[in-house]
Amino acid sequence: MNLNNETFFKMLSDNTRLRALMLMQRMGELCVCELTQTLSLSQPKISRHLAQLREYEIVGTRREGQWMYYRINPELPVWALAVLQQTLAGIGSSGQFYTDFISLDGMKNKQMQQTVVK
Repeated sequence: MNLNNETFFKMLSDNTRLRALMLMQRMGELCVCELTQTLSLSQPKISRHLAQLREYEIVGTRREGQWMYYRINPELPVWALAVLQQTLAGIGSSGQFYTDFISLDGMKNKQMQQTVVK
């Protein structure tokens, strides 16, 4: 793993990457399209930030058809996983992070309802 503490905290210092990581920390695996819609950012911008997180092995990926799914790498050092957990606990119910969670929850509930109706 090519991750050190300086690089890890640099990755967290960008608001887009931090918001995406907090969504993954709370929800688990997410598709690029879910992140794009929830964060109201373009797909190329989200993909660029996710590529940086993937480069340092902070996130892992899984492809399903045309969709790419991202999740926090469970093999991160214990201290890095603890930082992500504590960050979510500390900021998850405030400001933009709370709004992101509500938006994604609404999207997930809508998807579940459409699946049940079909």
